[in-house]
Amino acid sequence: MTAWHEQDEFWESVPMFTEHHLEIAAEEVECVVSLAGIEPGARVLDMPCGVGRHSLELARRGLRVTGVDRTGAYLQIARERAAAENLEVEWIEADMRDFVQHDAFDAAVNLYTSFGYFADPAQNRQVLANLYRSLKPGGTLVMEMMGKEILARIFQPRDWQQLPDGAFYLQERTVTQDWSWIDNRWILVHPDGRRQVFELGHRIYDAAGLKALLRDADFTGVEVFGSLHGTPYDTEARRLVAVARKGPR
Repeated sequence: MTAWHEQDEFWESVPMFTEHHLEIAAEEVECVVSLAGIEPGARVLDMPCGVGRHSLELARRGLRVTGVDRTGAYLQIARERAAAENLEVEWIEADMRDFVQHDAFDAAVNLYTSFGYFADPAQNRQVLANLYRSLKPGGTLVMEMMGKEILARIFQPRDWQQLPDGAFYLQERTVTQDWSWIDNRWILVHPDGRRQVFELGHRIYDAAGLKALLRDADFTGVEVFGSLHGTPYDTEARRLVAVARKGPR
């Protein structure tokens, strides 16, 4: 059976990028630029980039951006949005386990819980290795995800919402493997009665575990925060944000 993250139907059907997510992209990118100390004209890797909401915001700031994603439909949306604004972004269709451009980027971003998709820990480590190798010496990586500590505080086994088109979107969650993995069952019930069910899972990281993983991948100066605004990772944290650097040669 094809893994969930390799199913185009999943990515093209699930409401992953709402209007809210598009609206907050500018603020998120402003925070990323500040946290990473990204200089004007820097070359930035956004992987995976989805529909390009962060890539486009980075390009609007005059940065040279490469957006990488495996989902062709997402990249088509991104290309159309970039063309509408005459923004120059390099879009590459590739799996983040495979993509690497050695010593090419001043900064890299991996946002919106886009890490830990793979059941085999070695494949997640490969993603970090690719990000590390793609950075220039002295380059910076910013990662942003739902941390284990935060998930434990707000966990709900199920919830639902009605989408703008009238569809109902239901989510069921089960934490497994000693709080290192979460299994999800997402159900879309469309206005015409059509029903889509997707089962997916991904790894959950705590702050200490993520820092150790980044250090094992040879990153240095690893710091964690409770939001992209650089707030502490404490009991009030909203997201797990890591900033890590590739040391000089």
